[in-house]
Amino acid sequence: MTSSERAGTGFRFADPVLAELVEGGLSEVEELLRKAVRSEFHPVVETSLHLVDAGGKRIRPLFTILSAQFGTTWDRESVLKAAAVVELTHLATLYHDDVMDEATMRRGAASANAKWDNSIAILTGDYLFAHASALVADLGTDAARIIAETFSELVTGQMRETVGPREGEDPVEHYLTTIAEKTGSLIATAARFGAMFSDATPEQVEALSAYGEVIGAAFQISDDVIDIASPSEESGKTPGTDLREGVKTLPMLYALQDEPDSRLAALLAGPITDDAEVVEALELLRASSGLRRARHTLDEYADRARALLAPLPEGTARDALESVSEYVVTRTH
Repeated sequence: MTSSERAGTGFRFADPVLAELVEGGLSEVEELLRKAVRSEFHPVVETSLHLVDAGGKRIRPLFTILSAQFGTTWDRESVLKAAAVVELTHLATLYHDDVMDEATMRRGAASANAKWDNSIAILTGDYLFAHASALVADLGTDAARIIAETFSELVTGQMRETVGPREGEDPVEHYLTTIAEKTGSLIATAARFGAMFSDATPEQVEALSAYGEVIGAAFQISDDVIDIASPSEESGKTPGTDLREGVKTLPMLYALQDEPDSRLAALLAGPITDDAEVVEALELLRASSGLRRARHTLDEYADRARALLAPLPEGTARDALESVSEYVVTRTH
């Protein structure tokens, strides 16, 4: 039996029937996303479709659909609606994040704040949040409560990142908590929804949710490593983006712990605008203990994620989830 992989997601499907089921579900989610943003007011449709049409990996809907394979009865309509809810929520956060980060590009196109302005981008994000809330209302009070709690975690994570660690707080622990909230929480909810709406056991629901949170954070750590370690021709991204933006990622935080008075620490004191200094900082980071420690932490997260799958029955759906925990590590090498 051959294995197929959904590009850029890490999901490998050994079973062609499962692969077809997932792809069919994702196509329906795309339709739901477009229906959700319909309005008689054309400008709000145009700005909302800006990121919907830009595509993306749809990792969160993938988790929802795949998690639904562990239950005894798959409520297809509810599962796909839940998948659309988590993706709308994710897209809404991207509009807001781009404003906060003053980004100019998103998914290979001009970001909404650059194409229009900050106000339009913020309002579009709010519009998508509103439609996510309208969709989740059809799924019952438990689902509405869960997505509300997830909203809270997303905002808390963004606030935590913006404010930074408090005096005396461990910057590494602060960072790991932030990415659990900003990235892990929504993937956890995506997996929880899929399990909930397929009558999975409570133990399986919790296992899938916990897996989603850990693997979501692992994806962010993986991105941190790639931004430093991978040449642009391999990763498709420009190395040192975080350095230019003054964002202190996990390898940098570890390096600062180990070498607080070094040349690297001086470079990491703020955003780096000089190209030569970006190159210098990348070279120092690649040789640093910080990068090695970040890779080790990534390995630990991947191992934790795999262990969380133990309550799930063996089969192609579980194999697909395990393939993601392998992918977050192998994509950094």
